[in-house]
Amino acid sequence: MTPLIQQDWNAFHPWRVGAVRHRVFEDPLLQMDSLLALGRRLEAAGQLLGIDKASTAGTTFTTSRADVEGLEKIGENKGWAILRYVQNDPIYRKLVDGVLDSVRPQLEQKDPGMHYRAGFIFVSAQHSVTPFHFDVEHNFILQMHGRKRLYVWDPDDLVVASEQARNRFHYDRNRDLLVWREEFRERAHVFDLEPGQGAYMPSTSPHMVETGPGLSITMSFTYFTRGTRRDALLHKLHYMAQRAHIEMPAVGRHPHLDDLTEGAATAAAGVRRLVRRLTGHPISRTDPPYAGVIQS
Repeated sequence: MTPLIQQDWNAFHPWRVGAVRHRVFEDPLLQMDSLLALGRRLEAAGQLLGIDKASTAGTTFTTSRADVEGLEKIGENKGWAILRYVQNDPIYRKLVDGVLDSVRPQLEQKDPGMHYRAGFIFVSAQHSVTPFHFDVEHNFILQMHGRKRLYVWDPDDLVVASEQARNRFHYDRNRDLLVWREEFRERAHVFDLEPGQGAYMPSTSPHMVETGPGLSITMSFTYFTRGTRRDALLHKLHYMAQRAHIEMPAVGRHPHLDDLTEGAATAAAGVRRLVRRLTGHPISRTDPPYAGVIQS
């Protein structure tokens, strides 16, 4: 299968930010008429969200439920909308799978265990801002229509996002310790995106977006791997240790300690799963193929 996302796959590293190119913008599912039809279906499921028109880089990243009427008129206003977890729509699941399946052979060589796939579509008005934040998944963010400037910071840049901020985020998705400063722009990878261009952002890469003078449509194809699960587990354990007043070095600084910590946690989790199985309780998968629906 020919990859629908192009980059130098020999040089690809799962924890490094990088530019990509793609052909996905040609898909009719990413035209506005199709997105409005999708928006109607997602609105009923509570998965059509919006963000405050007055957002700036330093605004807290919060969303609220939106409606299709607002999505249809977004080009006339400031702000933006998210069509969230589109892989739960049968039509758009084929799009998400088609793109990720096309690059999976390349990814598996360096970052195996793709699971928890998801798709997010962002429809943004002119001169809108996506606040500074980070997410837990690996992310291919692809520009489909219009232009935007994407700022991305390395996932191990402790000046922009402290180890404590990442520990807390992995523990309970709280971003309060991630605080914007204007001078961070100088440390960012900057991508001026137009249709056919995009970027790869590893898990917990801080990022911020500013759109251009026209309507912008962007889609993110996200997923977890064994590596993201391991990283998240270690950060959670470090946060729990901090709460118990136990000081631990940053994740990745001492690989052997990380291995021991992961091994102990994995063994303990295995015991808990065995107990649940023996007592007749249901056991959920640790690597579900798709992200679930999260109600707002």
